[in-house]
Amino acid sequence: MLVGAGKMGLALAQGWLDAGLPSNHLVLVDPNPGAAAQALAEDNDLLIHRQAMGLVPNVLVLAVKPQSMETVMEGLLPVIGPQTLVVSIAAGISIERLSAGLGTGRVVRAMPNTPAQIGKGISGAVAGAEAEEADRQAATALLAAAGQVVWFDAESDLDAVTAVSGSGPAYVFNLVEALAAAGVAQGLAEHVAMQLARQTVIGAAALMEADPAPASVLRQNVTSPQGTTAAALDVLMAKDGLEPLMVRAVSAARQRSEELGRG
Repeated sequence: MLVGAGKMGLALAQGWLDAGLPSNHLVLVDPNPGAAAQALAEDNDLLIHRQAMGLVPNVLVLAVKPQSMETVMEGLLPVIGPQTLVVSIAAGISIERLSAGLGTGRVVRAMPNTPAQIGKGISGAVAGAEAEEADRQAATALLAAAGQVVWFDAESDLDAVTAVSGSGPAYVFNLVEALAAAGVAQGLAEHVAMQLARQTVIGAAALMEADPAPASVLRQNVTSPQGTTAAALDVLMAKDGLEPLMVRAVSAARQRSEELGRG
């Protein structure tokens, strides 16, 4: 059962279906499904249930907004059975809160990111104390539909995962915006600057995927001594450059994740 048919939930659902999950094994629950959810349901002969009453799942995947989790858990409590494995991808909602709200300790908490929509995501995951090895394997299989899966022993690490990879795609998109704006400042037409910035990041990401060399080596491969790239990196790699800015940004994201976890 998948509760929450937003972008991330639908990305997982599409991955499961593409991997061969029979459509009659997937139950979608969303009180207000959007057009994308309805299209997925129609294309795959799925029903979208407005509530989960009467449906006792073997696996329950929670893909809802953290702010609505308490209300959602209250509605799901009657359908949780001893056989139910809960996998939550809600940012900041702790295993302790999930276990208390759903009445089970078989909980896995995970944080995927939006490239899951094309199978290029990465998820960090932590298993609750009562989750067994079979539960971890099942959660890995589910999350692998979105991309790579990394397991952590400490739940506190998920706040850092949220700040780095969970929110990270937005940082990259903002980099594209900033690079395009810099191009406009140098006299390029806005649409041309954006085309150059977008494809540069797309190409660099594809190159990094194809080449296992460290990012530092790939950077050095582009940088000629005393050349144009070196001149730009002198600014980006200065003491007040990109790294300390990113450290502050990730720290702010982690702090917000911890605040969400406290409720």
